[in-house]
Amino acid sequence: MMDTLEHFEQQVQKGLAQELRGWDFTWLHAHTRSSQLPWDYRQIVLEHMKGVQSLLDAGTGGGEFLASLAPLPADTHATEGYAPNVPAARRRLEPLGVKIADVTGDDEHLPYPDRSFDLVIDRHNGCEPAEVYRVLRPGGLYITQQVGGENCMDLNRFLQEQPVYPYAHVQLDAHVRQLQEAGFTILRAEEAFPEWTFLDTAGVVYNLKVVPWQIEDFSVEKYRDALYRLHQQIEKDGGFTVREHRYLIVAEKTG
Repeated sequence: MMDTLEHFEQQVQKGLAQELRGWDFTWLHAHTRSSQLPWDYRQIVLEHMKGVQSLLDAGTGGGEFLASLAPLPADTHATEGYAPNVPAARRRLEPLGVKIADVTGDDEHLPYPDRSFDLVIDRHNGCEPAEVYRVLRPGGLYITQQVGGENCMDLNRFLQEQPVYPYAHVQLDAHVRQLQEAGFTILRAEEAFPEWTFLDTAGVVYNLKVVPWQIEDFSVEKYRDALYRLHQQIEKDGGFTVREHRYLIVAEKTG
């Protein structure tokens, strides 16, 4: 029978060996168990796409989510600010007629004229409210789902002596206020804290590798002792459960 330390090392190497392509987290699904959000972001977007002539997906990643919405409006655009994702987005989306803007190095400004779009969607990217307002037509909608500032902090608390999350300031109330200050009317705003369970150490290592902002100084070498303690707890309990933090906003440009 494999001892705990040997199994730990195998799990670490398994997590390190797996590569992320675009924002496709399919591999992680087999190593985690999630509870559902109380809303369906994709369905909300689809409902509001009816009759839309022009659409922008801000921060499309590898284009996975936008492609899932096909058929798309004839005038559909997407931005991406993470250089490795841009080629993947182009391969996936250009055959669907989507025009991709590489905004690497400047993803705060949207490279489009005023009043270009009927709908702007933004899943886990984040946009300057004034920029979104500028590129929307009057009556246009902004639909965003964001990762909140309390996301997976149970993992930080376990692994770090002094837990730090650089996006702790990302909160629903603050985002709503910023959108209102930019001129938006808020049609819907809600948040949720679904449980997410890591079923093995490979999932933990992979997640911290491909989401480096969760623990900014993460490396297996630096956190090996804490990771081993976490591995032992996962082996004992059958998993390690954290709380995710998500919020949803639907806002209208009424001006």
